[in-house]
Amino acid sequence: MKLVFHSYLFISGTWLLKSLAEFALILVSLGFTMGQRRWLFLLAIFAFLLSFSSSRVLKLRSDEFRPVYNHTLALTLVEYASAVYMSDLSELFHWTCERCNGLTKGFQVIEIIFDVEHCLQAYVGVAKDLNAIIIAFRGTQEHSIQNWVSDLFWKQLDLNYPDMPDAMVHHGFYSAYHNTTVRPAVLGAVKRAKKAYGTNMKIMVTGHSMGGAMASFCGLDLVVNEGEENVQVMTFGQPRVGNADFASYYSLLVPNTFRITHDHDIVPHLPPYYYLFPQKTYHHFPTEVWVKDLSFLNIFRFSMEKVCDNTGEDPTCSRSVRGTSISDHLRYFGVELMCETWRQCTIVMSNEMERSRWTRVLNKNACLRGRFGRFNAEEEEGFFL
Repeated sequence: MKLVFHSYLFISGTWLLKSLAEFALILVSLGFTMGQRRWLFLLAIFAFLLSFSSSRVLKLRSDEFRPVYNHTLALTLVEYASAVYMSDLSELFHWTCERCNGLTKGFQVIEIIFDVEHCLQAYVGVAKDLNAIIIAFRGTQEHSIQNWVSDLFWKQLDLNYPDMPDAMVHHGFYSAYHNTTVRPAVLGAVKRAKKAYGTNMKIMVTGHSMGGAMASFCGLDLVVNEGEENVQVMTFGQPRVGNADFASYYSLLVPNTFRITHDHDIVPHLPPYYYLFPQKTYHHFPTEVWVKDLSFLNIFRFSMEKVCDNTGEDPTCSRSVRGTSISDHLRYFGVELMCETWRQCTIVMSNEMERSRWTRVLNKNACLRGRFGRFNAEEEEGFFL
């Protein structure tokens, strides 16, 4: 621990000296006199030191109230997060797709939500073995994930989160859940599931990448606006979604949250975290679980999981390495988390579905509903616009 702390100080000090040297060169290039440069240089040092001393740090929760990470549950939920990427809605609805097996066998889909306009997809269903309602959100489906990742570098904190003073989020992440057909469809499906299977069921929300961002907003929504008390959120490769004040509120209201990060996955490093500008930077909420890939003599490969501290930005976890890998982003615990192919926002339907009235609403925003696992194309309530 002491070694890690000293290394962190060394890195921070090196970065500070480099920044000051660059600042000095800028002053010279702008033609300031020696006296002016001296005063501006001292002012810059003071500003840097002030920014270190005023950094916003999350209020730590007592370890007594920290949730316990469950590795087996993570292996299960990553399969649910993978299945939501499937484009064949008939197979997904009947849970017969190639990713609809293993630890998720026997899952019953309540509703599939497909927002064509915004290219969003999610489903809600019941896992009887977990005594839980599962909500899964799909990540981005674009021609190039590289382009989507590049856009993350420039996303600004530009929206005040409702009823949370000083909490800022990015409107794109927020709107994907709150300002589309996704939210009312998800909440309606949860109500029907509880009516059919009992009100004592847990609610588990999961998603990968952009889907992880939506999952976090959904979990918070269920607690704050729907009064749900037994909500767990587990995301994979999620980007930062808000500032430190938002992270503080979130960790207080949805403490049973785990963000799984994989080795050098680039997305959890985005949008960037600037610790010198605490009020203007994104900040992860806890609790991160970092999956580190290791090997012995380049022959035996294995992974190690580390449950990180409760600040959300543990410098000894994923922040201790450079986030440069897209391949690490697309695979967690050996499970693929991406569409079958990168393409435009499209879906595949069975002949039964293509002949149904449901096909006439696909150019808008639609949901596919059934009687707890059985698709009835002619049922009037089977369509949500």
